[in-house]
Amino acid sequence: MHLFHLSRTRYAFAMLIFGMCLQSGYAVSSTNSPPDFGSNVVILDPSMSASAVQSKVDSIFSQQQSNQFGSNRYAILFKPGTYNNSVNVGFYTQLLGLGQTPDAVTINGGVQVDAAWFDRDATQNFWRGAENLAVIPSSGTMKWAVAQASPLRRVHVRGSMVLDDNGWSSGGFISDSLIDNEINSGMQQQWLSRNSRWGGWKGSNWNIVFVGDDNAPSGFNWPNQSYTVIEHTPVAREKPFLTIDKKGKYSVFVPKLTNGSQGITWGNGAAAGQSIPINKFYIAKAGLDTATTINRALAKGKHLLLTPGVYKLNDTLRVTTANTIVLGLGIATLQPISGLSAMEVGDVDGVKLAGILFDAGVINSSVLLQVGPTGSSASHSENPTSLHDVFFRVGGAGVGNATVSLRINSNNVIGDDLWLWRADHGDGIGWSTNTTTNGLEVNGDNVTIYGLAVEHYHQYQTVWNGNGGAVYFYQSEAPYDVPDQASWMNGSVNGYASYKVADKVTSHQAWGVGVYCFFDTNPEVKLHSAIEVPNSNVELNGIVFHDVTTVSLGGTGEITHVIGGLGEAANPTYQVIRVGGFINDATSGIISSPK
Repeated sequence: MHLFHLSRTRYAFAMLIFGMCLQSGYAVSSTNSPPDFGSNVVILDPSMSASAVQSKVDSIFSQQQSNQFGSNRYAILFKPGTYNNSVNVGFYTQLLGLGQTPDAVTINGGVQVDAAWFDRDATQNFWRGAENLAVIPSSGTMKWAVAQASPLRRVHVRGSMVLDDNGWSSGGFISDSLIDNEINSGMQQQWLSRNSRWGGWKGSNWNIVFVGDDNAPSGFNWPNQSYTVIEHTPVAREKPFLTIDKKGKYSVFVPKLTNGSQGITWGNGAAAGQSIPINKFYIAKAGLDTATTINRALAKGKHLLLTPGVYKLNDTLRVTTANTIVLGLGIATLQPISGLSAMEVGDVDGVKLAGILFDAGVINSSVLLQVGPTGSSASHSENPTSLHDVFFRVGGAGVGNATVSLRINSNNVIGDDLWLWRADHGDGIGWSTNTTTNGLEVNGDNVTIYGLAVEHYHQYQTVWNGNGGAVYFYQSEAPYDVPDQASWMNGSVNGYASYKVADKVTSHQAWGVGVYCFFDTNPEVKLHSAIEVPNSNVELNGIVFHDVTTVSLGGTGEITHVIGGLGEAANPTYQVIRVGGFINDATSGIISSPK
């Protein structure tokens, strides 16, 4: 009796403490309680009323529709089930279904990106995304009118899709997605589709690339139609994604590495891969966490989940453990404030970086993200590091300075939707204000990138020093704000090529390359060549460029040659130049679209 009485007393005391915690607002832990993702992660449940869901998503969109350079960030998580809503996606907003397959979450009403805020011009619809959802558009057609840094992943559109809003759009990306009916690219200037399927494709413009897609266009005639088709994806890993199980437990699912793939990963059910419980992650929050707290967690072997926000870093984040996952939600943003790099990754196997915007600070950083230290030499072919939806910005939201945005020293790295941007509009911009040298520098061997956009840096946009590199879709613009020709000379040569393959390189290939100029500060400026390769008097049959387009946008400035001294000029007279490809051999001859 005494023991029973004591147990009852302890139980009553525990219940008293429980009640006091609830009344005072303290969280009471439970094995089924959701992780604390912070206030900018909105979790929706199909049991909620449609009006409550609509009110929440509309409120976020009203803040973010035109908030191009603001600091607000949002991730909207949909638990499995059906939602009778129409969801507009604004800046720094990410929609994430939490099922094991896209069809576990259905948005019956639609998901869309339009450009009403910018007079139907979608060329500035950046920094947003949707993943792991099924969409039933009420009109029958899903509108996804976007530019760079606005990926669609693991989406099932039960209808058709259009990629513009009756105006220009520029530089979208889709992967691992199924569109039941037709995609119409409209006035989308350039686009990459990887490992996806649709009922049909309509439209083409400057640079449309298909890699590992089930139903890519066929029977076309380059250069009359700007389609570049690669039947199989050589090596890829889909982006990690957040899931929830029937017990309410969260995990991050990491799809397995694939070789020679075609089509979607989830066609026969859940994709192959590994599920990692959320308790293996350190959940960071902007404004609370610092480089010190995050590095402490990384040093203990924790994975890292960056909840939405802008993280001001006075030290470098160091990822040194193999297979570490760093997953950002809601376009989580890392900004160095002391002149150091924002992140450095060790020369280790299998690191996955995903969903992160690196934003340069006022004090110049020599590099924003470095993958592998200088001199990295290990092979990672069995388990490469991969970068998914990783973006870089120098200026735009304010003054920013960075010598190089991304440096890849490790071998076998996979890039999967990368945009490196020295801002051409917004705040803190100008030839001597948001200063840079190069966007991307690749020193590792056998680096593969799907969807690479590099724009407006002061010298070479991309410098490739490693062997065995491969790029599938390249989009680049020279700096708009060159004050005069004398300010932009590479020795005695007019300007810096966008894509520089170093003289020591003996093997490199690129498919679907688009380089553009718009010298609006001084239209008399000329760029000698879009692409620069090793000297033509050396026989290097392993360097091949397939399906290259150069454009003088609106005839504002000139790209005199396509590659080296070859190819016609894109200028006010002939604004678009297309060639099938180039092989850099002893004769440096132009050939017809090598495959």
